[in-house]
Amino acid sequence: VSSTARKARKAHFNAPSHLRQKIMSATLSKELRAKYNVRSIPIRRDDEVMVMRGQFKERDGKVTQVYRKKWRIHIERVTRDKVNGQTVPVGIHPSKVVITKIKLDKDRKALLDRKNKATKSKADA
Repeated sequence: VSSTARKARKAHFNAPSHLRQKIMSATLSKELRAKYNVRSIPIRRDDEVMVMRGQFKERDGKVTQVYRKKWRIHIERVTRDKVNGQTVPVGIHPSKVVITKIKLDKDRKALLDRKNKATKSKADA
């Protein structure tokens, strides 16, 4: 990892899709954080989130798309009307949302367990 800002920015913005997934993480709500002992996880399609910043603040909904190429997520009721009457989803950056309900599958459970063990071992040390 380079400490040069220029190289760090280049690595970030040219990151491949599998690394973008990890970069596009969102924090968990206080309740979920207490339950799983984990601060944040990569966001995925059926998670339920609440927008914390911007003009859609306090709006919540289900994630309909994770647009890795544009570093944005699309959320159910976060839309804008175009001049021709068409509604389009507004992209929200994952750092500006908080996950309120996790879509759990076996891989996601394993991830939470793994992260929980890591935080536990740090607390013990």
